[in-house]
Amino acid sequence: MTFWLTLLAYQATWFAAVIGAGHGLWWPGVAAAGLFALWRLLVSPHRALEARLVVVALGLGLLLENLWVRTGLLDYAVAWPWASSPAWILALWWAFALSIVPLLGYLHRRLLLAAVFGAIGGPLAYLGAARGWHVVQFAQPQWHSLLALAAGWAVAMPLLAWLARRGLQSTSPGGTA
Repeated sequence: MTFWLTLLAYQATWFAAVIGAGHGLWWPGVAAAGLFALWRLLVSPHRALEARLVVVALGLGLLLENLWVRTGLLDYAVAWPWASSPAWILALWWAFALSIVPLLGYLHRRLLLAAVFGAIGGPLAYLGAARGWHVVQFAQPQWHSLLALAAGWAVAMPLLAWLARRGLQSTSPGGTA
């Protein structure tokens, strides 16, 4: 049951962030991510691990989003309060981190598959946000931006999956880090 609630809550957070940004508002995504985080950390048996994943994901998000924006590959709607990494996109990184343990357990030991899924799913999410709500624009030719997103997510996804596996092993009886 928690799996499905987490999946629905994560998707609702994504839509709140993207639709809010599409209407010129940064705060719906931040508010939705905050509510999602509060709920996840209340129901999670791995609160400390999920909190660490959030910190790592936010660091990755800041690094990658700033890189993509400053190189001109991406341009976001509603850049407030930060010109390079808007609050609503960082809220999505935050929410994504909270989905790693409960939703993506099958990737924790399949890091190559995690990289493939990241390389495909990451750019598709940005493409959906761009085409559906016009909240991100890609540099031309567009494939340069999509390739950069694929590379970034091909690193981010297995890294987060590996950290989740490592954290779960260290908290399980007889587990080692």
